[in-house]
Amino acid sequence: MSRTGSGSRVRALLLLALVGLLVAGCGVTRGEDEGLHRVRMMVPNSPGGGYDLTARTAVKIMEDEGITGRVEVFNVIGAGGTVAMARLMNEAGNDDLMMMMGLGVVGAGYTNGSTARVSEATALAKVVEEQEGILVPADSPLQTIDDFVAAWRADPASITIGGGSSPGGPDHLFPMETARAVGVDPNAVNYVSYDGGGDLLTALLGQKITAGTSGLGEYVDQIEAGQVRVLAVSGNERVEGIDAPTLTEAGVDLTFTNWRGILAPPGLSDGAKADMVEALEKLHDTPEWKEALVKNGWSDAFTTGPEFEQFLRDQDERVSSTLAELGLT
Repeated sequence: MSRTGSGSRVRALLLLALVGLLVAGCGVTRGEDEGLHRVRMMVPNSPGGGYDLTARTAVKIMEDEGITGRVEVFNVIGAGGTVAMARLMNEAGNDDLMMMMGLGVVGAGYTNGSTARVSEATALAKVVEEQEGILVPADSPLQTIDDFVAAWRADPASITIGGGSSPGGPDHLFPMETARAVGVDPNAVNYVSYDGGGDLLTALLGQKITAGTSGLGEYVDQIEAGQVRVLAVSGNERVEGIDAPTLTEAGVDLTFTNWRGILAPPGLSDGAKADMVEALEKLHDTPEWKEALVKNGWSDAFTTGPEFEQFLRDQDERVSSTLAELGLT
């Protein structure tokens, strides 16, 4: 064989090898660097809370169904979600970060004097709505919502109510609005704020508080085990599997619903936003997500696009005016 022919074959083999490396490299890039294969999910409160439960449920389903690659879930604790919100806003243009959030983050921004507003982030999707419940330890002397209201009216200072959100969050706004509905001065409400549902549960089971106000999905196991009792729920209808009346059934003229959604940092490209929204749409369509809604007592509230963006602006206005009416801002 001539030296020229041998050299040509070597060059051809090298070229094939180079093409193979380029194809493999492109495969790694598409598999790891594009889409949502490297996405992270930030949770703005402690493990065990409502945001944490919703985020980890969503992430597990997306991973199991191959909608994304492995997703890192991490908790950023502080100021009712304000610390996490500030971090999200400071990562403008970062297309590998999502944050689970909801009404509590909206309220915390106002009560903690933050200038970051949820309506200024990239709106991805509103995912669920959830009723609040009034919960007591299993051995509480308060057997019914009527007992609770009577004791509250008689001596508001003696009733300590804990919530897994800071002032301005749903666990705080709910008892304030309930107090007003039953004739108790909201300013007389003895409210204790805990950083998430896990800390609230510890206080409730340890009888450090009289009652807790929270979304019920966080306490399914404890309710089923008989460790805590639900005196009433806040929505228009009873919650399946929960032996408790609505407030309106008990004669209290109030309905109240919490919600949770997902944001991304501001300044994303249209393509990056579209990838994230598409992944969440696929999540929403899975049977596993529908099962999770039922299991956790969540209502399907999936909304994207301009409708969710307007919803966030409306929530900013709603919370600001409510806190002003209560004299809390």
